[in-house]
Amino acid sequence: MDPKVWREMGLTEDEYEKIKQILGREPNYVEVGIFAVMWSEHCSYKTSRPALKTLPTEGTAILQGPGENAGVVDIGDGQAVVFKIESHNHPSAIEPYQGAATGVGGILRDIFTMGARPVAVLDSLRFGELNHPRVRYLFDGVVSGISGYGNCIGVPTVGGEVYFSDSYKDNCLVNVMCVGLIDQKDIKRGVASGIGNPVMVVGAKTGRDGIHGATFASEELSAEAAERRPAVQVGDPFMEKLLLEACLEVIKTGYVVGIQDMGAAGLTSSSCEMAGRAGTGLEMDLALVPRREEGMTPYELMLSESQERMLLVVEKGTEEKVKEIFSKWDLDSVVVGQVTDDGMLCLREGPEVVARIPAKALTEEAPVYHRPTQTPAYLEEVQNYPLDSLVMPDDYNEVLLKLLASPNIASKEYAYRQYDHMVGLNTVVRPGSDAAVLRVKGTRKGIAMTTDCNGRYCYLDPQTGAAIAVAEAARNLVCSGAKPLAVTNCLNFGNPEKPEVMWSIWRCVEGMAEACRTLETPVTGGNVSLYNEAKGQAVYPTPTIGMIGLVEDLDQVCTPDFKQEGDAIFLIGESLPELGGSEYLKVQFKLETGKPPELNLELEKKVQDFVLQEIQGGLIKSAHDCSEGGLAVALAESCISGGLGAEITLVRRFRGDALLFGETQSRIIITIDANRGVELVKKLVDAGVPYSQLGKTGGDALVINVVNPGCTGCGGNLVNLPVARLDEVWRGAIPCLMK
Repeated sequence: MDPKVWREMGLTEDEYEKIKQILGREPNYVEVGIFAVMWSEHCSYKTSRPALKTLPTEGTAILQGPGENAGVVDIGDGQAVVFKIESHNHPSAIEPYQGAATGVGGILRDIFTMGARPVAVLDSLRFGELNHPRVRYLFDGVVSGISGYGNCIGVPTVGGEVYFSDSYKDNCLVNVMCVGLIDQKDIKRGVASGIGNPVMVVGAKTGRDGIHGATFASEELSAEAAERRPAVQVGDPFMEKLLLEACLEVIKTGYVVGIQDMGAAGLTSSSCEMAGRAGTGLEMDLALVPRREEGMTPYELMLSESQERMLLVVEKGTEEKVKEIFSKWDLDSVVVGQVTDDGMLCLREGPEVVARIPAKALTEEAPVYHRPTQTPAYLEEVQNYPLDSLVMPDDYNEVLLKLLASPNIASKEYAYRQYDHMVGLNTVVRPGSDAAVLRVKGTRKGIAMTTDCNGRYCYLDPQTGAAIAVAEAARNLVCSGAKPLAVTNCLNFGNPEKPEVMWSIWRCVEGMAEACRTLETPVTGGNVSLYNEAKGQAVYPTPTIGMIGLVEDLDQVCTPDFKQEGDAIFLIGESLPELGGSEYLKVQFKLETGKPPELNLELEKKVQDFVLQEIQGGLIKSAHDCSEGGLAVALAESCISGGLGAEITLVRRFRGDALLFGETQSRIIITIDANRGVELVKKLVDAGVPYSQLGKTGGDALVINVVNPGCTGCGGNLVNLPVARLDEVWRGAIPCLMK
């Protein structure tokens, strides 16, 4: 075969030679395409696998860890949560609406493939700065794609995050998480078991869209990327709704042995992965696959990533009953083959064999690369930037307003008001809080969920930054009254063939693993998205964390808003003189430098355990995590969401800007009834948790005063702003930039 063919498909010479050894012959064109897509980075994790194996994946609540379509976690009473996060970065950078829409469709299928009904979607998005017209186009397109698909199918988009940085200008990140609920007895897995059982293609017809989409996602975006539009799939949410209902109905019958979404690599990945997990083979006649275009070749049929399709293995003899169910939903369902005992993926077109490959060669024999690592040269410079030399501001009111107007902190209503976050009537805590909360119908339980990551922290220190992402996700769940249970992750990095990028991957995974072990939130799976580069520049390392938690009783749900005039405000945790990596540095000095905040995981666990216990016990009335923008921004957000002012007094032991806007970790602002302060302090002292009393709620302004120990007459007022003004700036920032 002409080397140009397999090279254009993304295979190296060594990989091609390995394919010949496996087959004992030269592969044909169809077989080369199948190997190329299954051995792509997107499908095989051939670079990231060694690092991923170091993550903790077991725990008492884990029912299904990595290796299936989605993770499954026990929430008691025979019920479970199914959840996963995945990326659709490259397609969204080329065609933002369809890229984002099909990202939602794909992650939904991962959930109902397991037999669970999807109940919520969260989106974690990264774009360049909004002063670029193309960034505004991408942002609008992606948000419209998410809302268009989610709203039509009837699954609420209840939370997420949006960050803006020039790092993502030419390579936006679109990560989508889906959460589903299921009775444990109904869990299904993607296995092709039972020799002789029929194999069925169900759902939409197959077209030419998305061919080699997985390969496209395993290379850098280039100047020719716009010409790759055929690699971007086209979604149909109304078809997906029919497919969802039909699949859940047929799963309930007990006829289904195994089921798999045709996601990346389409019919290729679904067939060989199902056979590989079961240790069986599959024989399929591609001439039977329903198609919507004339003249499609076996190569195109196997590699198409047309949406809204599933592969089913059903009990022999139930084929007609299964077809009746899909016919009722006006969907195709065709028997295309059967399970075999020879371990081979055998593909025919009528009587002609067009490919014959060992199934496990595609899923288990992909090369694994231990790529070289090297500490990035920039780190020494940025981590040692002399932050103490920066001039402190004259007007802290002005700085606070500038921070509230920063798109990374400002209200994201512009995005989430386009989403239907109440469909299904299960949403208890809506978008805009620390975490979303949904009720589990028929119980008093709730599921809390969040996505978190600060790419700037990971750029400045990948290990600490990734650990902070896990800690903040858990902290957000705790602030909502939920016990953190488990993690799904979406690891977004640049080209791993560059040693500096590979070094960042390893450091991020190490930080994530350490935090997950300490906070007892094992990893159930996720997605790795590499080659997020354009014009030779990688995005910031962005290991997005999706986390779920359990609210034992919905009466214990907690929110950030100040609740009542005269309540006492406490800070749980301790503020340190840290400015590195802060939004304050970016907004005030246009710097993304310094070391990110330190993270003491033992302290983090202690703070979280204490706050959760006292929320559950009814002592704490509101709770809000301190993150981007620091203490002053967190206080302002609680004032805005509660429509209530606060009078705060801080003890100044270091720079005023670090005191107000530093982003020290492991801090939570809480409020309690004023007459229960002594009770709270005793519990804090007994638990060994650091704290400070900040002041009280009340009035129509946020007032922050400082006192300097040992300095009579020092200190004074730093902030005095009406809540209405804070609200106006915070809510209006992004709509103003999008005009």
